[in-house]
Amino acid sequence: MKKLIFITVSLVLVTILISASTIIPEEKNTLKGVWELQDQYMYKNNMVVDTIKNFKNSRQVKMYSDSKVMWTRYNPKDSVEWFGYGNYIVKDGVLEERLEYGSYQMMKIIDTTQVFRFNLEMEKNTFSQIALDEQGNKYYSENYIRIE
Repeated sequence: MKKLIFITVSLVLVTILISASTIIPEEKNTLKGVWELQDQYMYKNNMVVDTIKNFKNSRQVKMYSDSKVMWTRYNPKDSVEWFGYGNYIVKDGVLEERLEYGSYQMMKIIDTTQVFRFNLEMEKNTFSQIALDEQGNKYYSENYIRIE
């Protein structure tokens, strides 16, 4: 009888262990990866009033690792270089970027703006970083698609 109970308990434990090891954790949306700007929205009263498509042959790409961000913008009609590098965190639907350095033009902005804070709307392969005014209203967003 003890042998039968031992075998039964052992089989139950093996079944539980096998089923637990086959559970695939749900993939959480993450910024980690490479993203390309698709377009930008302008808002009025929290509603999109204009969509600005990228200029022909221009690109803006952002790359996120676990804690670092780097972005660059290329526009063949603009002789000014644009790039930035720093740290980021996402918490409670807010993306916060703290750039450490960037291109000459970007350093002028970094010198006056230490933290870039956006509302973050994210899906598996797209995200929008949305700027808010002093009253908390949406006024501008950049909309990205995952490219890697």
